[in-house]
Amino acid sequence: MQALSFKHFVIGLFMFAAAGMALALKPTEKVADAGPKVDLETLIPKQFGEWKIDETIVPLIADPETQAKLDKIYNQTLTRTYVNSRNQRIMLSIAYGGDQSDSMSLHKPEVCYPAQGFQILKSRGDVFSTGEGEIPVKRLLAKQGARVEPITYWTTIGDTVAIKGVAWKLQQIKFGLTGKIPDGLLFRISSIQADEDAAYGAQDDFSRALLDALTPEGKQRIIGRSDPNG
Repeated sequence: MQALSFKHFVIGLFMFAAAGMALALKPTEKVADAGPKVDLETLIPKQFGEWKIDETIVPLIADPETQAKLDKIYNQTLTRTYVNSRNQRIMLSIAYGGDQSDSMSLHKPEVCYPAQGFQILKSRGDVFSTGEGEIPVKRLLAKQGARVEPITYWTTIGDTVAIKGVAWKLQQIKFGLTGKIPDGLLFRISSIQADEDAAYGAQDDFSRALLDALTPEGKQRIIGRSDPNG
């Protein structure tokens, strides 16, 4: 009986120690609070290269229930449509969240598009050449009725682009071990076009033109630094 009681005591002691360690390692400092404040309206120019804002098409807008969830995740969102002289239109959506802990994480298009009645017909990983390097991106093909919408997006956590769940989690853990809560950003572009290859090409051209128009600090905010495991 004494041996059994001692065993339970040791197990209880280890559980208590583990709980204490988890509490001690729980991140409390937000990276977003330490650096310059993000202002997407100022960061993203309304006109750059051959692109300017087009008010005739509005990017996908979340329903009230989904929007309420997004408001809890993101500090800022920006949605615009741009058009060029060839009447190519790109819908841009950027969402920034200052808390990318386990309880708060980016709301990806694979979730928000089906919530709006779209079908995701295709999904694949790809690499986007920024002109100064390459970053991992996700290509989706969404459809609702006659509307076909190719989508490109990438996400950042802290200063790293990460798409895959494993890469995202590793970055989250890396920050957590230093007691910090990383911020994160989702950059999404799409267009209403049946030719998905042409759409992705135009989206890449648009993204490069936008990045070229940003300050070095702004570019770092949007694409972070490339992560080979992203």
